[in-house]
Amino acid sequence: MTRKPTLHFIDRSSRVRAELARTAFDLGHHAEVYGDLEELSLLPPREGIIVARDDADRGGVAAVIEQLARMGIWLPLVVFDHQPGAGRIVEAIRAGALDYLSLPLDTEKFARCMLRIEDEAGAYCERRKREIEARNLLANLSRREGEVLDLLAQGSSNKTIARELAISPRTVEIHRANMMSKLGARHPADAVRLRIDAQAGKKES
Repeated sequence: MTRKPTLHFIDRSSRVRAELARTAFDLGHHAEVYGDLEELSLLPPREGIIVARDDADRGGVAAVIEQLARMGIWLPLVVFDHQPGAGRIVEAIRAGALDYLSLPLDTEKFARCMLRIEDEAGAYCERRKREIEARNLLANLSRREGEVLDLLAQGSSNKTIARELAISPRTVEIHRANMMSKLGARHPADAVRLRIDAQAGKKES
């Protein structure tokens, strides 16, 4: 029998954490509980699914995903809250959450959610890791280097880029070489692929 993924519950309420863990145990999952992301960071998990409260006062899902990325955690994220409005749910999904659950948990719905996400987990983790790493690399580019990459991704030649940016072709070559070096790209296609990876999450949302 295949072992079910570990569920990592994050919530400030010890009562809610206990209820969530009990539901997970009943469904055959191992559960770990944390009061907040700081506690999670003490021993960052490398497998499983993170289930966290959508805390708007602390930046919501976008802030959670950003903090997880800084910890090098790419695990799937499911969020929950009491009677979330449609706007909150849409915002959370756009930010990168894979599902939004209402408290108290509906056990059958929760089980279906975990089963679906378990099937998607491997691909999600790899995609998310590439996306964040690509964004971090692109953040090192200067404005001009970023413009050169954008035009390169459109298939523009050095001469066309020079004309678009009103600079000399030789200057384009310098910016292009610097851009490739910062991205660790050996070929232009590698740089373009990083740009695509960095924008993957935005397109999905």
